[in-house]
Amino acid sequence: MYNPTVARLTYRALLGRRRALILCALPVLLIAISIAVRAFTGLDDKVAADLLGGFALATMVPLIGVIAGTGAIGPEIDDGSIVYLLSKPVKRPTIILTKLTVAIALTMVFSAIPTLIAGFILNGNGQQIAVAYTVAALVASVAYSALFLLLGTVSRHAVVFGLVYALIWESLFGSLVDGAKTLSVQQWSLALAQKVAGEGYVDATVGLPTAVILLVAVTVGATFYAGQKLRRLTLAGEE
Repeated sequence: MYNPTVARLTYRALLGRRRALILCALPVLLIAISIAVRAFTGLDDKVAADLLGGFALATMVPLIGVIAGTGAIGPEIDDGSIVYLLSKPVKRPTIILTKLTVAIALTMVFSAIPTLIAGFILNGNGQQIAVAYTVAALVASVAYSALFLLLGTVSRHAVVFGLVYALIWESLFGSLVDGAKTLSVQQWSLALAQKVAGEGYVDATVGLPTAVILLVAVTVGATFYAGQKLRRLTLAGEE
């Protein structure tokens, strides 16, 4: 269910000069802010948790997920080059799973690793805060990649919809409306971070069992539906 050729083409598309700069910008900014905060405030567990939760998990991870998830397939559908790929003897689920694997890998590399580094800079992993938010970033990377890959297959405006979900639904409505928090990848990943970190440093509004079920359901459901959408796209192109 993994095709090296499809993976190589996807990596090449996502790591082009412009996208690579965008993918690197947020991690570099996080680490720079962490260095400045540590220099001015010293070792502070609460500050570390606030910065990793407020910037790394709430902003950096979903934005990188949008870039990697939608960019893995959206541009190919928009410019019609997907037809060339679909004409090859590669199963449609293999294409989706390969592109999802690439999107997850890049999202993890550009979000989870910088989160871990920033956490150690801020407080040396005191109260397991760095590891907790790294775990949350890893888990969120999987769900975001699947969700945004699906958006890339169903809409030409996937980036816009992805940004609306990440920045408006999760950040705005998620902070104001209790019900919206239940439908938030960020809150689901925070439930795992809360389990790892010291008591009182991570606040999740969704219970751990519910969070795990929803993370799995969204990842599997989005991947399956993206595969079905790609299958229908193939039939339409052949006709």
